[in-house]
Amino acid sequence: MTFHDLASLTKPLVTAVLAHAYLDLDADRRWQLGFHDREKPLTVRQLLSHSAGLPPWLPYTGEPLAAQLRRTPMPGNHSLLKTAEIGVSTYSDLGYRLIAELLEMELGLSWKQLGASASGLSPAPWSEAPTSLPPGQDAAAWSIAEPGLVYPELDPHLPHDANARAGMIGHAGFGALKKQLETSLDKWMAARWPDRMAIETARSEDGEIRGLGLERATAPYADLLARIPLGATGTHVVESLSNSWPEAIPAAEIQASTTFWQHLAYPGPAIFIRLEDRCCLALLCHRAGLGGELLSLSLLRDRRRRMLRDFLDKLEG
Repeated sequence: MTFHDLASLTKPLVTAVLAHAYLDLDADRRWQLGFHDREKPLTVRQLLSHSAGLPPWLPYTGEPLAAQLRRTPMPGNHSLLKTAEIGVSTYSDLGYRLIAELLEMELGLSWKQLGASASGLSPAPWSEAPTSLPPGQDAAAWSIAEPGLVYPELDPHLPHDANARAGMIGHAGFGALKKQLETSLDKWMAARWPDRMAIETARSEDGEIRGLGLERATAPYADLLARIPLGATGTHVVESLSNSWPEAIPAAEIQASTTFWQHLAYPGPAIFIRLEDRCCLALLCHRAGLGGELLSLSLLRDRRRRMLRDFLDKLEG
């Protein structure tokens, strides 16, 4: 049995669930979170849909995020360190950090305790280490944003993401075995949490549609997802432990339309949900190549597309 770092699948499976369960989505949180110089309201609805105007990422220093943003101007020369506009969806780990902090403030319990109880997933540090991956793009961004702050040492029992290793809550930090994830997803679907998350709320500059914890599935997976017939009800978890080079599966020339929603994790795992027939499909894979190197985004896409095609082959007999 292989243990998987679910990385940012933590957002919809843990943090967004707790937000929908316990937080007022539309209350103004500026003063509570220290954003005293912000002119517009700051709400959990914005944080869930990545439309609060927060940059994608910052090294976790332990200081209040509002204070860190005031002293750390975004250099703009790295994709993780760019400015964002309120109302425009810019995928941000920082927004989910703020949600987790609000949960701890209002409920008086740790986010990890709350998340483990609600999800049945395993919070880090883990007793069993998932597949090891080398540092990703956060390592380069870290040295740009906080040159005087030492990058956290790799630890196989802590999440791949540097922020999660350093203690940043909300956006990562949970993992699971395949059967454990199946049980958790069954519970998640039965409680109808995806119904609350799959609501069109904000758009990115590229036209991506984000809801309150999930985003609308588009290329490069929509063409394969559109082939999954209605009636594929239930939870389907597909696991791949291979580190061989993935087969490239060309996408359809005309982009297919799909009603699936999704969330993708940087190290590999992904979930796809279709509300019409309660179909939930999870992919458990990792991003390591032949020599343990970090696969490029395009090769990771090929790996996921191969897993989707194998799932379709089984469905189609």
